[in-house]
Amino acid sequence: MRAVAKRFGKRDLLFLGILSALLFLGCAVFYLTGLKQGAAAEVTVDGTLYGTYPLNRDRTVDIRIGDTRTNVLVIQNGTADMTEANCPDRLCVHQKAISRANETIVCLPNKVVVAIKGGRQRKLDATA
Repeated sequence: MRAVAKRFGKRDLLFLGILSALLFLGCAVFYLTGLKQGAAAEVTVDGTLYGTYPLNRDRTVDIRIGDTRTNVLVIQNGTADMTEANCPDRLCVHQKAISRANETIVCLPNKVVVAIKGGRQRKLDATA
């Protein structure tokens, strides 16, 4: 009679565990080193540029559509935070303050997008 071989032994599981941990750590390091401090907050309303505001200067920006103030953006200590909105759900107010390149705050009812631009960003080539 032939003996039935085991498919996975303890060494196989240990190898897969170590390999998974190394892969996770590699991805975490790549992601965290790719996040760079942004230089400015770019505000668009309905796809049109409303203004670009440097993050190194504290200010409060009233975002108006027509004569109505729809949103209030506060730039303080290198971060941009939506503190007020007249939309019904106010999800944009509950988003965290942003400061890293390519982070965004979106207010869909008012069609307001705040995106962090500038700073050094990692560029990937086709071989990555």
